[in-house]
Amino acid sequence: MALVTPVVEAAPALADEPLWTGSRAAETRAAALVAAIHAAGDHGLNPDWYGANVLAKAIADGDEKTLSDAFVGYASEVSTGRVNANRVDKEIDIRQRKVSRTDLLKAAAEAPDFAAWLAGLPPKGDYPALQKVLAELRAKRSTEAYTPLPNGAWLKPAMIDPRVPILRTRLAELGFVVPPAGAVAELYDDPLVAVVKAYQETKGLTVDGVIGQNTTRSLNTSIDDRIQQVIANLERRRWLPEDLGSRYVFVNTGDYSMVFVDGGQKVFESLVIVGTPKNPTPEIQSVMRGFQTNPHWTVPQSISGEEYLPMLRRDPYALQSNGFRIFGSWSDNDSEIDPGTVDWSSVNPKAFPFRIRQEPGAGNALGYIFFPFQNNYGIYMHDTATRWLFTEGSRNFSHGCIRLQNPLDFVQKVFSGKAGFDKGKVQQVISSGQQAHYSFPEPVTLHVTYRTVTMGLDGTPVFRDDVYGRDKRVVAAMARPRS
Repeated sequence: MALVTPVVEAAPALADEPLWTGSRAAETRAAALVAAIHAAGDHGLNPDWYGANVLAKAIADGDEKTLSDAFVGYASEVSTGRVNANRVDKEIDIRQRKVSRTDLLKAAAEAPDFAAWLAGLPPKGDYPALQKVLAELRAKRSTEAYTPLPNGAWLKPAMIDPRVPILRTRLAELGFVVPPAGAVAELYDDPLVAVVKAYQETKGLTVDGVIGQNTTRSLNTSIDDRIQQVIANLERRRWLPEDLGSRYVFVNTGDYSMVFVDGGQKVFESLVIVGTPKNPTPEIQSVMRGFQTNPHWTVPQSISGEEYLPMLRRDPYALQSNGFRIFGSWSDNDSEIDPGTVDWSSVNPKAFPFRIRQEPGAGNALGYIFFPFQNNYGIYMHDTATRWLFTEGSRNFSHGCIRLQNPLDFVQKVFSGKAGFDKGKVQQVISSGQQAHYSFPEPVTLHVTYRTVTMGLDGTPVFRDDVYGRDKRVVAAMARPRS
């Protein structure tokens, strides 16, 4: 349902006619508003944010302003989000939907069935399913046991450790079928390792059966933490357009996935590698228009100073074997320098003055294909030379860019048989080392988001760990007063 358009046309209310009091229609409208606000918690919103405790008095007093303020606050936030997304985190830059007070009040007055119109404001898709997950978790909160696993050194298969009985208890609390202990209760035996691997797979962790820092942190995520995650993901969905379009790429950095939708149908999906917690991939919206073969990689100054300068200080020629060249200018390709002539110990890592560029080839960090798109972070989607990393569970290894597992297969789907692309010929271009630019037959909208709670094919929720810590920042921002 459109945000401010009623289901059917109806004559607008008179300008001087009260919206919430003074007539049967107004009273029906007010009752629906009060009911919706008292149920705001179903959306992860707090009824108190909309003055739930004063609404009855406002109706009795005929206080139209208080009721209109409550309506506008609730209607705008349940449909487009409680917070300004771009103020939550510097790694968020999206075009959040907006709606005006005037439009909302006009739509409320014109809606022939106000309660139905109000109920249609939240997003569709998996949003109702997330609401159901939220309700189920809240119902479990008072009864579910929580036994945290102590931190410690790595716990590996066949080791004997006092944490093993606690591990069994914690996995059972999380709903896993845990086999009974053997003769040595503290032995981390193979049957228990198998359960841990199953757990790691459900959380997108590296499936190795080893209890390290990441698995311990994940196991120790409480039900209250999961509730906060669902609330953050409901809010994050409200930020996005109601209709993502008929042709778009959707990258979810929360579960390291990418899908391409064409004609409203999912036609391609892939694993992706995204940014580390230190260099997180931002949430953005952009447009992809084409790709390039055999790209150069110009190393960002931050990476040059932090990662490559220590190598150059140890050996000025350390980068040459991987196809790197160093230039004195950021614009002049004739300014290449001999790294042996530079006193690297005197170079400031925070103001690295040289341009480091990696030549195309098998070891190039961008791989063989590069997809540029406009954004404020200098990130892009690309192939990779380290394809073995796709076998890992937690695939946050990049400096923020998005590495795609099968880029040529994706391109083939984008062209979908249209002229201008032949996979075999493009492969020949790549093999020859040529740099070539290809334009997509039509632009592809790009949504990069961070969904840490999604719905599985069987309808059960899939939780990923909040490795960027953004869910907590979203929930904290939601709790702050809003003008």
